[in-house]
Amino acid sequence: MHSKHFIVGLFGIVGLFGFLPTTSAATFNLTYHYKHFLYTINVSQQKHWTAPHEVWTYHGRAIVPPAGFRIDGDAVPPLPAGFEKRFENTIDRNEIEKTIHDVISSELHHDAGTVTIGKNGSGTVVFSGVGFAGERIDMESAVDLSIAALENKVSDIMLPITVTPPTVIVTDESLKKLGITELVTVGESDFSNSPKNRRHNIAVGLSKFNGHIIPAGSIFSFDETLGPVDGKAGYLKELVIKGEQTIPDYGGGLCQVSSTAYRGVWEYGFPITQRKNHSYTVNHYYPQGTDATVYPPNIDMKFKNDSPAALLMQTYAEGDKAYFLYYGTKDSRRSEVMGPFLWGKTPPPPDKTQLTLDLPPGERKKVGERVPGIRAAWFRIVKKDGKEDIHGTYSIYAARPLFYLVGTAELPKTATGSGVPSVFLEE
Repeated sequence: MHSKHFIVGLFGIVGLFGFLPTTSAATFNLTYHYKHFLYTINVSQQKHWTAPHEVWTYHGRAIVPPAGFRIDGDAVPPLPAGFEKRFENTIDRNEIEKTIHDVISSELHHDAGTVTIGKNGSGTVVFSGVGFAGERIDMESAVDLSIAALENKVSDIMLPITVTPPTVIVTDESLKKLGITELVTVGESDFSNSPKNRRHNIAVGLSKFNGHIIPAGSIFSFDETLGPVDGKAGYLKELVIKGEQTIPDYGGGLCQVSSTAYRGVWEYGFPITQRKNHSYTVNHYYPQGTDATVYPPNIDMKFKNDSPAALLMQTYAEGDKAYFLYYGTKDSRRSEVMGPFLWGKTPPPPDKTQLTLDLPPGERKKVGERVPGIRAAWFRIVKKDGKEDIHGTYSIYAARPLFYLVGTAELPKTATGSGVPSVFLEE
C-alpha cells in the first residue's frame, strides 16, 4: 500500500479558531507530521542545505556563458557590456535528504514483520513474532515537499510514507471465524527516562492485554480489562498524580499503557467513547493532547469496535517503546489526525510548601515540579461509507507549582484550637 501526503492543509480548520503558529526567519522550523508523531528540524541550523551557485545573465536574462568567460587565474578581464556574473545560494537536495534520514528515518522506519497467531492447549492466544507494518519515507517526495515549504514559508509537512503490510498467519480456526486476518492499527509510545519501578509496572500492565479479544460492535473498557491495581496483581509503587501532588502508589506508569492503547484506535478512526487527559503535561506523553489517563475505577479509556470483525490485541515492548497491535479486518475508512494546536500557555504558580506530620520534623520531600499550563487541540478526519466526519479532541493542562512537603512535630492550631491536617505556605 502506498500513501502520499502533501503540505498540510489546515488553514480552513485553523481559521475557525484564529490561531496559527508563527515563526521568525531566524528561528524557522520545519515540522514533519506522521500520525501523532512530530519531527522538527531547525532550518537556521542547516547551513549545508544551500551552496553558492554561479548565475550568468545578459541584459538581465539568464544565459549559459561562453566557454571563454570561464577562465582560471587571479585577474579576470572585464566582461563585455550586458554580461553579468553573480553567485546565488541554491538548495542542495542531497543535504536535505541526508538530514531527513538522520533525524527522522532512524526513529520512524520499520521493516515489515511476520506474526503467527494461534492458541495453545489451554485455549490461550499465543503469538510468534510481531506483525509490524513496514514503513519507509518516500524520500524524493519528502525532499520536494521540504523545498516547496521553504520557498513558501510553510512550517508543517505531512510526511509521504510507503507502507508495506506485515505477514499475518492465523492458525486457529476460531480466530479466523472472528475475522482476525490482518493488522488493523498500531499504538506506540516512548517511555524513555522511566525509573525501574515505572518500567516494571508498564511491563505488567501490557501483559494484561496481550491476547485480549474485543468483539465486533462492543465497547472496550481499559479499566475492566486491566483488573485490580495493587501489590497482589504484581505492581510496585511508583509516582502517580493525585490532586496537586505526584506521589508513589501502586501501578504508577499505567497511563503509559492506556495512552499507547488509545493512540492506535484514535488514529485509525474508532469512536472514542471515553478519554481524559492528564491534569498537567507529562513528558512521557508528548506531543500534548495524545494521552489518555486512567485511574480505576473512576477514570477510564473506552472505545467502540465498529469494524466488521473482532479485534485481537498484541502488546509488545522493545527498548523504550511500548506498542499495542490490533489485528482484525479493515474496512473502507480512511483517517488522519492533525495537530497539536497549542494556546493559552500560563506560567507555573508560586512555589508551595505543605506542613505534614508524615515526615520527620524538618525533612523536605518534593511532590511536584513546576509545570506551565497549556491547552491543546487535535482534529481527526474520518472518511467512511461516503461520509466525512471531523472531530476535535481538546485537552486542558493546568499549571503546577514546585511543591514540597515539610515535616513538623505539631501542626498549627485553628481558630477553634484543633490541629489541622496540613498547612500550605506560599513561597
